[in-house]
Amino acid sequence: MYTERASRLAGAAVWTNTPSGTGTRHVLPDGCMDLLYCEGRLLIAGPDTRAHAVEGPPRAWAGIRFHPGTAPTLLGVPAHELLDSRIDLADLWPAGRVRRLLDRVEAAPDPGTGLEGIALDRAAGSAPPDPLLRRLVERLDQGQPVSATADELGIGARTLHRRCLTAFGYGPKTLACILRLRRALELARSGVPYAETAARAGYADQPHLSRDVRRLTGMPLGRLLGDGPG
Repeated sequence: MYTERASRLAGAAVWTNTPSGTGTRHVLPDGCMDLLYCEGRLLIAGPDTRAHAVEGPPRAWAGIRFHPGTAPTLLGVPAHELLDSRIDLADLWPAGRVRRLLDRVEAAPDPGTGLEGIALDRAAGSAPPDPLLRRLVERLDQGQPVSATADELGIGARTLHRRCLTAFGYGPKTLACILRLRRALELARSGVPYAETAARAGYADQPHLSRDVRRLTGMPLGRLLGDGPG
């Protein structure tokens, strides 16, 4: 079962997932990065450019999902170094620090609350999120073209691409595609017909939506909607 709530950290969400049954489960690209806890381990889920397959027996997971572009400052590592990866936090931070954080998570009322506390502490000791990146995400999530967004923000294409690699792990065009996919899936899951979903999410037509879904997730839209969260 998947549950999610808004975090006290602006733009973040705290979630838990206990899958039922065996087989492969898929985590879809969403522009975000997560701090994860599972069976005595702390991990980082880097930004995805394709569906991440989770195989093996069902395990209980907890996580805090950071608003796109905010995690690298909190973690102290550029997003592109974590692209399409799941790594132990101990590979980024000293083992003793990670052990103390694990103790804190496991002593909390629930792992999600423990992860949220860690994230809040990191945010309090870090620079505030870059307002330009937040505006970039907002404009692209509204379906505004990358070129028009760059002009509005007063930033050159090369500079924008470099800053996006650091913050999101990929360039602004990939970010725009992933945000568009997220919009489309929200609409389709709410019962909006596929053709209308394509138009409202910013696709040229339904075949364009279908191609993008298959490219980013490896699955046709109908099967994807039957997979459920995570």
